[in-house]
Amino acid sequence: MIDMAKGFTLVRDFDATPQDLWRAWTDPDEAAAWWHPSGVHTPRETVAIDARVGGRYAYTMVNDETGEKYPTGGVYREVVEPERLVFTWGSPDDDPDDAPLITVTLEPSGPGTRMTFDLRGFDAARGDGNVYDGWDSALDELDAHVTAGAAP
Repeated sequence: MIDMAKGFTLVRDFDATPQDLWRAWTDPDEAAAWWHPSGVHTPRETVAIDARVGGRYAYTMVNDETGEKYPTGGVYREVVEPERLVFTWGSPDDDPDDAPLITVTLEPSGPGTRMTFDLRGFDAARGDGNVYDGWDSALDELDAHVTAGAAP
């Protein structure tokens, strides 16, 4: 079992609707555009998403400099469109019962959306150069992606 006391929360405000952000999290074309930190990319052909309870997702990030690959995946535990996604996170073949758990909550906020990203079961902190900083950077990529999509 994972230790739910370990983890972190990131809260971001986006100039996008909850539905726009939902699509960014659940549509493979959208996810490929941002599901990675800076300096890494996610080839579209590596992204598979079955966003339903019990469905799986998988993608592979590729380091732009070295070509090193980082396969990632998990299982959806809760899917409430366009408000909440709960899914395991780790290597695609990890036992979902032993994998960290991510909860993404989308709430209308003014003209945009407040997203709360909570990762449990992994000890990480700002400045770790890995998980915390990677997700923080990936959410920057998400912001750039949805902002570009909103341009006229």
